[in-house]
Amino acid sequence: MEKIELKDAFAEFKNQKNIDRPTMMGVLEDVFRTQIAKTYGSADNFDVIINIDKGDCEIYWNREVVEKVEDPNTQISIDEVNADGDDYELGETFAKRVELKDFGRRGILNIRQNLQGRIMDIEKANLYNKYVGKIGEIFTGEVYQPWAKEVLLLDDENNELRLPKSEMIPGEHFKKNDTVKAIIKSVEMKNNTTPYIVLSRTSPEFLQKLFEQEVPEIYDGLITIKKVVRIPGERAKVAVESYDERIDPIGACIGVKGARIISIVRELRNENIDVIQWTNNTQLLIQRALNPAKISSIVISPDDDKIKVFMHPDEVKKGIGKGGCNIRLASMLVGKEIEVWREYPKDEEDDEEDVLLSEFSDVIDQWVIERLQSIGCDTAKSVLALSKEDIAKRADLEDETVEEVMDILRAEFEDE
Repeated sequence: MEKIELKDAFAEFKNQKNIDRPTMMGVLEDVFRTQIAKTYGSADNFDVIINIDKGDCEIYWNREVVEKVEDPNTQISIDEVNADGDDYELGETFAKRVELKDFGRRGILNIRQNLQGRIMDIEKANLYNKYVGKIGEIFTGEVYQPWAKEVLLLDDENNELRLPKSEMIPGEHFKKNDTVKAIIKSVEMKNNTTPYIVLSRTSPEFLQKLFEQEVPEIYDGLITIKKVVRIPGERAKVAVESYDERIDPIGACIGVKGARIISIVRELRNENIDVIQWTNNTQLLIQRALNPAKISSIVISPDDDKIKVFMHPDEVKKGIGKGGCNIRLASMLVGKEIEVWREYPKDEEDDEEDVLLSEFSDVIDQWVIERLQSIGCDTAKSVLALSKEDIAKRADLEDETVEEVMDILRAEFEDE
């Protein structure tokens, strides 16, 4: 019975496990030698012959023929050897075949369990190495099980991959058997368990890979994606550069009648994508990044991580964008925080009557002022020109805070 069970185990590992033959042979021999050492004290003088095809294992115990035995593990007496009519001489090696039953039922169980454990470890290592080498590549698969905090997908070999809620585009919901496309973000080994493979649909790298799939010029290296920034589900900016003057990088990425970029937008749940031409000129890059807003002037201080951009009041809203996403993405693209400042014509009387927000630092918290400045409100009247709801949403402030600020600013002009 033990031999039949072990043979079945051989067949299982041979036919179902993705392990190469030399590795399997080495594992099997090591497992048997481990058990031999437990049973006999040492495995140095044993020969282990594995036959995977037959599902069999031959073990021979080699001992020196001696007159008087001092070490039973390595020696055997000449009288015992020749008791059955054999003709061995002193100094020769006597090889006795060890049957599986000699290990006992517990020994055979140990062999089987040790073998299963070793195979599982090899499979985990193989799976880890396989997907570590695929980090940054796109994976397409079907949803096997959707949960509240993540979605479980299976590959062709039934290995598990997970798409956490935090890596999904806001508003996404997947059902069983839905086809999902995502990038392989990371592979982790946690407490010697099966590798934890994480997918992502929100990373900038995912958007970059989608462009590589849809735009042959990018895949062929004629166009290079210099940088990708995203607010998943809202908007993204992709800066591209062409090494061939005959190729328009923006036109190539968008495609005829937008055919290429439309498929990407649909994959990302209608995320707006701005394709801009890369330049090493920071001021020009800012102008392109804040399009369609028109910029009056830019002040870049080498000692400051902030860039001041001045616009006419009617251009500010365009530059900031819905919910401030345009200015945030432009800042991410440039690598420095961009502040939008209103620039009023000098002949406007209102400009003389207006007051900079910085003048209210004694009655309004500095962090609140900075929030307001980040959405282009750098003067009192620029704040009062907007609704309370609009300011609260764009500057991410509480309604009570906005109302208190507006009361302070109104009081300034009422006093006048």
